[in-house]
Amino acid sequence: MLAIGTALAPWSPAWVERVYSTSIYLSFQPYVTAASNLVPIALLDVAVAVILAGLASLFVRDWRRSGPIHAAASSAVRLTVTAAVIYLLFVASWGLNYRRMPVEAKLPFDRSRVTQAAAVRLASIAAQRLNAGYVAAHRETFRPDALEYAFVEAQQLVGSRFTATTGRPKRSLAGLYFRYSAVDGMTVPVFLEIILNPDLLPIEQPSVLAHEWAHLAGYSDESEANFIGWLAGVRSSDAVAQYSAWLDAYGLATNALPRRMRAALPPLDDGPRRDLQAIAVRYGRSSPTVRRAARGMYDSYLKANRIEEGIQNYAAALQLILGVDPALTPQLREQ
Repeated sequence: MLAIGTALAPWSPAWVERVYSTSIYLSFQPYVTAASNLVPIALLDVAVAVILAGLASLFVRDWRRSGPIHAAASSAVRLTVTAAVIYLLFVASWGLNYRRMPVEAKLPFDRSRVTQAAAVRLASIAAQRLNAGYVAAHRETFRPDALEYAFVEAQQLVGSRFTATTGRPKRSLAGLYFRYSAVDGMTVPVFLEIILNPDLLPIEQPSVLAHEWAHLAGYSDESEANFIGWLAGVRSSDAVAQYSAWLDAYGLATNALPRRMRAALPPLDDGPRRDLQAIAVRYGRSSPTVRRAARGMYDSYLKANRIEEGIQNYAAALQLILGVDPALTPQLREQ
């Protein structure tokens, strides 16, 4: 009942923002993530193994003592209780951030700036930055510390008084699922750790990492995590992180434009075009069946957490990039 009441409660976004997201959550997140960072393996894997082993052993015990019917009934009750406890832990450790105030309500945001012409301009600038940054991005090695500094600035730009601790990217047994579902990464509530797809290309890793760091900072909304991750990437002194962020911006802007308008954009050089093709090849190695199932489940998950547009929420980052005060995004000025 407590889990149901928590799910249905009419949480005030202003209260969640003031009391939980910017206060309670950021008071424990640095300690939890710092502790998780000390463990080289994904704690999610350990937790899943322990829970499954525990439930299985109790089922076998009940079967031996009272037979299959009693064992099945007891297991059903345990599964329900376990699911309720996991949900309450999810909400308390991170999930309540879904109910916080939207970023656009805390920034100088003007929806009238979100136009097709602005998307064309963003795509054009992104193409220029990709062409100019290709050589350095492929010559240098990604420096996460440089992205971390920029990530602190990005959090401050969106109004955070306290900044989150960044997580070390971990691989997991879930990596096989990520590979076939084309999931790039995830933030794990409770342990506040991040897991990345092992197949990510080097030019993709910085943007995915910054996106997951934004989730760790309490921005559960996918578009907001994309936006904050993009801010960190373009402000970073690291060439790979900058290039990765502009790849994201180029994709967001061009996908929002009609085909005829894409054809009129400044052309990409051979290098960036090869990178986009390599990303498409990686995506193509995923399973269409698993991918559709994963998208459907995650779409339902987001809608259950009051993200009305579901999985389409990722693309809404374009509105934030175009709609915020240009003073926050000087990188969008023509070179």
